[in-house]
Amino acid sequence: MPEPDAELGGYVLERPLGRGGSATVYRAHRPDRPDPVAVKVLRADHRNDAELTRLQREFAFAGRFTHPHIVAVYEAGRHWLAMQYVDGGNASTLRSRHTQLSALTQIAGALDDIHRAGIVHCDVKPSNILVHQTHSDCAAVLTDFGVAHSLAEDFAVRLARAGGALSLDPAKRITHQHLGQPATVLASLPYAAPEILLGRIPSAATDQYALACTAAELLTGHPLFTAGTPTELVHAQIHRAPPALSERSAAVPPAIDAVLATALAKQPEQRYPSCTAMVADLVRALG
Repeated sequence: MPEPDAELGGYVLERPLGRGGSATVYRAHRPDRPDPVAVKVLRADHRNDAELTRLQREFAFAGRFTHPHIVAVYEAGRHWLAMQYVDGGNASTLRSRHTQLSALTQIAGALDDIHRAGIVHCDVKPSNILVHQTHSDCAAVLTDFGVAHSLAEDFAVRLARAGGALSLDPAKRITHQHLGQPATVLASLPYAAPEILLGRIPSAATDQYALACTAAELLTGHPLFTAGTPTELVHAQIHRAPPALSERSAAVPPAIDAVLATALAKQPEQRYPSCTAMVADLVRALG
């Protein structure tokens, strides 16, 4: 773990901002520039080929966009990534309904933008939505593209592994019979769409499902689906209908239940046509 004031790639690391499963994010700066940045550093025990590749993919995917609500990335070394510093924590810190809906609207627009470019984020959740402290309308920023998918790349790789016989129907289940190996699920279970858990090809609707789970958590303060074990949580995401939020909180009108029922449909093609359409209905339902 780097010490405070250690230098990495020309950046002076000031203090840790947060720690994840494989990396620590530091507030940092360049000696010749006073403005802070965030530097994500892989821990020494996670600098394997898979994690290093994920970090480079995160830089490559996020770097394709200049959207105001997608994190800006600046440069990357072998095991670190310098990016935009956002000073207000993540979306779970938002307390007012106005700022929650503002953040959801902004992130929906960011997601629709990456979807038009053929990218699926695949890890939308409150901790990956950062917020600026000084913006009254809540300037939210989507971050962490480490498990994002390029649909064109994903289709090509899966098709090649299947010997050219793989259907590209987004609803098709991808199993070890197709790929010659078991599927690996990289997903945060409380926000994971059924198709991800079943090994199917992700789509824009996959991110919409996760955004709907995120919205439910912001509105009530609790995850939408809960279970005693990861296996039970997977079963709930795949098989259980979403609980009615209006029964959990008197502040949530019944109209919200209908919006979430569509956004959380088990079949991706039954969800909203875009994340923006889903959040627009959510805003209308909350009046």
